[in-house]
Amino acid sequence: MPLYALTLEYDGAPFVGWQRQENGLSVQQVLEEAAAKLNGGELPLAVAAGRTDAGVHAEGQVAQIALTRELPPDRLREALNFHTRPHPVSVLRAALAPEGWNARFSAVRRGYRYRILNRRARPALEAGRVWHVQQRLDVAAMHAAAQRLLGKHDFSAFRAAACQAKSPLRTLERLDVARQGDEVVITAEARSFLHHQIRNLAGTLFEVGMGRRGEAWPRQVLDGRDRTKAGQTAPAEALVFAFVRYEPEPAWCD
Repeated sequence: MPLYALTLEYDGAPFVGWQRQENGLSVQQVLEEAAAKLNGGELPLAVAAGRTDAGVHAEGQVAQIALTRELPPDRLREALNFHTRPHPVSVLRAALAPEGWNARFSAVRRGYRYRILNRRARPALEAGRVWHVQQRLDVAAMHAAAQRLLGKHDFSAFRAAACQAKSPLRTLERLDVARQGDEVVITAEARSFLHHQIRNLAGTLFEVGMGRRGEAWPRQVLDGRDRTKAGQTAPAEALVFAFVRYEPEPAWCD
């Protein structure tokens, strides 16, 4: 059975997250049901590079599916996009997966972006895409605090209680905070992340940006390994799964 790699874009608002659940519609379900129409009615298993939570968006999620017949990648992309309608899920690229490739375990880097709309007026066009914070944030302090968290650490203080990862050790390769017009954008990159890690980091850096905590505080929280000492879990709707990198990359169709 040929295995395909897919790059996906989706709006997380109407979904219970990536993973199939009994209490609502998931991105995985939409993709699998669309693929079943190309697979003799049989549901294939879709495996993602990262499981996004309810409300989290993606512009570069990668998934894999195996079908009983081989299709040209560009034709597969068009067919899946037809059958995923009217749901806000789109296949941007497709490829036959390389030998031994796995969407999750072959990934060498994942990237996320967290967006804070930092202005007095509430969002209209970006509602459901940003965390609205009216008080002006100290971005320089947030970025300086973030740089103290880079490297390989035990991130238990920023891990969800329901996290199923076997180890809390992760290597955070990038955590930048920058102002882009009215937005404060947090960019995070690592090989892998813990459940809620980025949202918990964003909620903690928020305390620094508000002037409630000093630049050294997030590192103290990290070293303490106590989730109850960190900041809030920032809202899901402002988080975007930006990209996944592989070496080598699948031969994506144009």
